[in-house]
Amino acid sequence: MDTCSSQSALDVIMSRRSVRTFTDKEVSEAQVETLLRAAMAAPSAGNAQPWEFVVMRDKKLLAQVPAINPYAAFAPKASVGIVVCTDPNHEKFPGYWVEDTSAATQNLLLAAHALGLGAVWTGVYPDKDRVSAFRSLIQAPERIIPMAFILIGYPQNLPKPADRFLPERIHQNIW
Repeated sequence: MDTCSSQSALDVIMSRRSVRTFTDKEVSEAQVETLLRAAMAAPSAGNAQPWEFVVMRDKKLLAQVPAINPYAAFAPKASVGIVVCTDPNHEKFPGYWVEDTSAATQNLLLAAHALGLGAVWTGVYPDKDRVSAFRSLIQAPERIIPMAFILIGYPQNLPKPADRFLPERIHQNIW
């Protein structure tokens, strides 16, 4: 496993930001494997691990993404796109796949930042048109539900960390 970062977990969490502009430098296969290992280390309901991942490097496929999701217009400039999906056949507790794949997605984003990569989560689910279009693009079986599309590359610019702590949103014991 790649351990090239000496950042603490809290440093990584507090400094991670969405990155939408990338250099031309390619993300290695070893880095992608590290990202997927981190994603698959996420907790899941009943440890069912209902996730599936489609790694996209084909520039022709990445070029089709902006027509599916206008918020991913920069997809053709990314080194890698990863479609985070679920297979409901793997669930132990039906309906918890959204939490499961979201945890895997967050792990992937944090791992990317820890490796010095930039990444952004672009939404697919619950937009039915996007789910259908991504399923078609990746030629997935009908039962597979694309949940998110993560774009990854070497960041052209690193956004500054933001303090998002809102004490007014914290309630003790009762609302």
